[in-house]
Amino acid sequence: MDAYLWLKALHVVAVIAWMAGMLYLPRLFVYHAGATVGSETSETFKVMERRLLKAIMTPAMIVTWIAGLALIWKGGWLGMSDVGWLHAKIALVVALSGLHGAFAGMVRAFAEDRNRRPAGFYRILNEVPTVIMLIVVALVIVKPF
Repeated sequence: MDAYLWLKALHVVAVIAWMAGMLYLPRLFVYHAGATVGSETSETFKVMERRLLKAIMTPAMIVTWIAGLALIWKGGWLGMSDVGWLHAKIALVVALSGLHGAFAGMVRAFAEDRNRRPAGFYRILNEVPTVIMLIVVALVIVKPF
């Protein structure tokens, strides 16, 4: 059981790192959308976005998935029948992973000076990971079904 608890700790730390990036990256997009193309500010945002995505977010997402799947396997969750909350959580994590992919595409678009969306779009988009995170935490802690 010690290994399970260490695995759970690793999972939680990876989730925290991933969510920090998922919450911060769209905020960078808000400011980057207002920067003049080719300006020093725009170029600085490109570096910040790329490093956040490649050095923190993507590795954290990978560790989150690996540790989470290992927890499911080691915890014997696969054979249980009353884990609707877990199925919902996995569906939301798949959605969050898709959003991560969309963010990667947005980082690429900004890097190539192809962004056509206004800052307001990114302000709204910034709320999506927050909502998903709140629902996932509620599912894991409360296990409503």
